[in-house]
Amino acid sequence: MKYISTNGKSASVTFREATLSGQAPDGGLYFPEKIPALPVNFLKNLKNKSKADIAFEVIRPFTGETIPDETLFQICAETVNFDFPLIKITENIRALELFHGATLAFKDVGAKFMSRCLQYFSAEKGAKTIVIVATSGDTGGAVASGFLSAENVEVVILYPSGKVSKVQELQLTTLGQNITALEVEGTFDDCQMLAKKALADDEIKRKVFLTSANSINVARWLPQQFYYFYALQQWNEEDAPVVSVPSGNFGNVCAGLLADASGLPAAKFIAACNANDIVLRFLQTGEMVSKTSVATISNAMDVGNPSNFVRILKLFNNDSDKLRERMEAVSVSDETTANTMREVYKKRGYILDPHGAVGFYALQKYLEQNPNEKGIFLATAHPVKFDSVKEILGTSGTMPTAVEELLSRPKQSTEIKVSYDDLKDILLSKI
Repeated sequence: MKYISTNGKSASVTFREATLSGQAPDGGLYFPEKIPALPVNFLKNLKNKSKADIAFEVIRPFTGETIPDETLFQICAETVNFDFPLIKITENIRALELFHGATLAFKDVGAKFMSRCLQYFSAEKGAKTIVIVATSGDTGGAVASGFLSAENVEVVILYPSGKVSKVQELQLTTLGQNITALEVEGTFDDCQMLAKKALADDEIKRKVFLTSANSINVARWLPQQFYYFYALQQWNEEDAPVVSVPSGNFGNVCAGLLADASGLPAAKFIAACNANDIVLRFLQTGEMVSKTSVATISNAMDVGNPSNFVRILKLFNNDSDKLRERMEAVSVSDETTANTMREVYKKRGYILDPHGAVGFYALQKYLEQNPNEKGIFLATAHPVKFDSVKEILGTSGTMPTAVEELLSRPKQSTEIKVSYDDLKDILLSKI
């Protein structure tokens, strides 16, 4: 398997090279040169396979010959060593809970898989690697946990000051060791811009291996396909489900669409967005117009310029009509999000986090127009991670032990302005 740049101006590379560089030299994102087709027997035997077996068989075509099978299987087994339960909410709607990992968010899978791949590649080349990541909430904690104590790996996390929840902030600022948290006086888009600029800096690249742990990195993005197969493994309906995915940077729904292109049965994908509706507007008008992100209660989706959408366009050969056949987008306001949380808790006794509520509402509205279909929404993070849940519902459920331990730890972060020079100085100090 080779990877090409979405900008089409860089040479093709292996999975190893794409993982280590993060972003293509021409500023594009790496994308598989060919989409592998799932073997027919794989889907027929899905219910009898272990989570590790599924992960290995799904990801194996994408890694090529860069990781030995035995090592890759071990990486997969460590990555998915927790539950992904499919929970019935209504007669027509199921929740795929993706928050039973180390940091209680769906990004634990991609972060752990990438960290294990990068440790393997780093040991192979015997040199230090710096991992840079911008986070709007959950990515930072997942990456910090996945890479903590990794030999020859330094992690630098940029997050927008005052725009992540208390628990999210503690998860990325209390670990120390090889984890450095930078509190940026700006938005997530500012953080992402700084990270991309660093990845394109030739001076830094000459001195150290620098890569990204955002979903722009193939090793973070590709394993998100696993969720959809775990959902299907537990799906007992005759017809394929509609899948609603809370979407901010569009890496998760892009992974679902990639799995779909490989043969995963799905009736439709819904990109469930908050007030940051750039993709919805694109699907309506055909024009992609970036805008400053808007702060919402579903803060991890506060992205005004979603990086991974270029991969979705690449997947559909820039044919927006074909994209509309497989995916539609919905924008959900904060008021509707909060009302959905109250309604589901009152009627079903189920606590939704704001992102899950956006996914639930988008799916519910779609099914009202298509009453013969049933669907799944991705519950991407534990409700306790968001301050707004308790404010809206009066409870956020049982406090996990891991979160209780965080509350007593001191915060360790460095405040910086939206200044690339400041970031560059910090990165060079890590060499």
